[in-house]
Amino acid sequence: MNDILATKTSRTPAKRVNIVRIKMVKESSLLYPQRRVRMAKDVVELFVKFLQETDREQFFLLCLNTKNEPTAIHTVSVGSLDASIVHPREVFKVAILANSASVIVGHLHPSGDPTPSREDINVTRNLQKAGELLGIPVLDHIIVGSEGAYCSLKERGDM
Repeated sequence: MNDILATKTSRTPAKRVNIVRIKMVKESSLLYPQRRVRMAKDVVELFVKFLQETDREQFFLLCLNTKNEPTAIHTVSVGSLDASIVHPREVFKVAILANSASVIVGHLHPSGDPTPSREDINVTRNLQKAGELLGIPVLDHIIVGSEGAYCSLKERGDM
């Protein structure tokens, strides 16, 4: 109680607290004829539709419902020629807003070679840990290369 009285009598101005609301905004949409993701190849087909030609790494997120149907796709970050900054808070922000049951992450290797780096594997493990805490499992991390080449970290045994 003394703290409250001290605040009222002190010369420090009151702190204004913002009242906020969060909402997702749909930018566009894609048709996905398979309706349900069953294997990594299904996801690659969707990611390739989503990707535009680029000369930089892009990290993206595919949100899934309880039936493994894609509900949203989001570009988490666009990086440089060979790197992209990825933090769990940025990845899961959209997953939470989209009420995702699970997610699949992916990124583009502009070099065309989808072989994962040590950093790719470390990022995947960090995202898996964050997903476990949030109750939104990361089902796979898919690296897209050129001409349909891809690497699924789950299929490779790195997850």
